Amino acid sequence: MTNRKLQIIELALKKIQEKGFSAFSYDDLAKELGVTKASIHYHFEKKGDLGIAVCERIQNGLEGAYTTIKEAAINAEEKPFALILQRVKFLEQDGVCPISALQADYNDLPLQMQEKIQQLSQMEIDYFVDLLKDAKQEDSLQTTEDLEALAIMLIASTKGALQYKRVLGESFFTKMLDQLKGLLQ
Repeated sequence: MTNRKLQIIELALKKIQEKGFSAFSYDDLAKELGVTKASIHYHFEKKGDLGIAVCERIQNGLEGAYTTIKEAAINAEEKPFALILQRVKFLEQDGVCPISALQADYNDLPLQMQEKIQQLSQMEIDYFVDLLKDAKQEDSLQTTEDLEALAIMLIASTKGALQYKRVLGESFFTKMLDQLKGLLQ
């Protein structure tokens, strides 16, 4: 993949986290990169094509974070929380989860992007469920039998807290993380 193409994907990802997929244009990207719109179109004919490339970038990041945590030499009970921290570290200071940002624009996205976002959303849940199962098997997680519901709660709490963090600051997010950590012990 060319350097320019990667720059476009990374900038689009940043724009999605800042203001959503529907709220930026190729003109915005071109101006920030110091190139023409034609240069953007050369790499991504339609905005939906760029959206798919961004989804694939998100998928690779999610897979990498999951694999790193899954193989890490830490206790199984710490791994779900470690995945949360790993994913949060990926975000800009006041950025939101890019999957959440894409979910917010879901109804306005091309069908192929909608399908990719469905896959990403389920993949995220599945990764957390897998880490929670590992913790449960080691008897280090003394919680509900419905691990998918717990995974959904962890994901939704974290993503909601990221939104609140934009308004109420870092201390709000830190309090939520402390509560999640306590819940997982």
